[in-house]
Amino acid sequence: MRTPFVAGNWKMNTNKASAVELARGLAKLSFANVDVGVAPPFVYLDAVGQALAGSRIMLGAQDAYFEKNGAFTGEISCEMLKDLGVKFCLAGHSERRHVLREPSELVAKKAAAIYASGLTLVHCVGETIEQRLANQTLHVIEKQQDELVGDFSDPSRLVVAYEPVWAIGTGHNATDAQAQEVHAFIRKDLARRRNKDWADAVRIVYGGSMKPDNAKGLVEQHDVDGGLIGGASLKVDSFMGIIKAAESKTR
Repeated sequence: MRTPFVAGNWKMNTNKASAVELARGLAKLSFANVDVGVAPPFVYLDAVGQALAGSRIMLGAQDAYFEKNGAFTGEISCEMLKDLGVKFCLAGHSERRHVLREPSELVAKKAAAIYASGLTLVHCVGETIEQRLANQTLHVIEKQQDELVGDFSDPSRLVVAYEPVWAIGTGHNATDAQAQEVHAFIRKDLARRRNKDWADAVRIVYGGSMKPDNAKGLVEQHDVDGGLIGGASLKVDSFMGIIKAAESKTR
């Protein structure tokens, strides 16, 4: 049984006061058999980490650079993140790929560095609406999984997040069946790259307008192991609704 993984990506939202208030509210939540985390903006990592201290909520980061240190103005290393208590980090989020134009080669370097540092890597993959309409979804996913280059031998520290670009922040989400189809393909493709037992242990989560009212149907799918949550993670009640949906899968 894979332990569900639910992570809130706060993106470029909150100020220090509201970030701490949200973290304190989350720290009071009670849940079982689900790994839960939040990734606040870089500038609030320390404050949010302190607010979460002693709780079961993991601190995460939205991005990291692949070098350990040096003359890289504005960048943040995995070592810096670990120094603040960060446990997981995203790589290849669709907004990094499509808004900030990060090339696949850079995503691959970041993914390898995050995993090699000992952090849990949340590797994001997903297609645009044009690619889906052209029946290129699985091809796009396969190419993005080519970015997993290196030693990813411990499946407990690898999470693949399927986030259809057309469903992020649009209010539209993939149907339960659409999500399961892509998640099953992701697992099959991972098995081809290493082996079935390893692929069966990797958690694959859905990230595309998951909310409390659609979370249960999504996480009930065999290969959907939780969610990477955007807007719904900015309120304690809505985030808890998704955690509860994931929790029900383990009963």
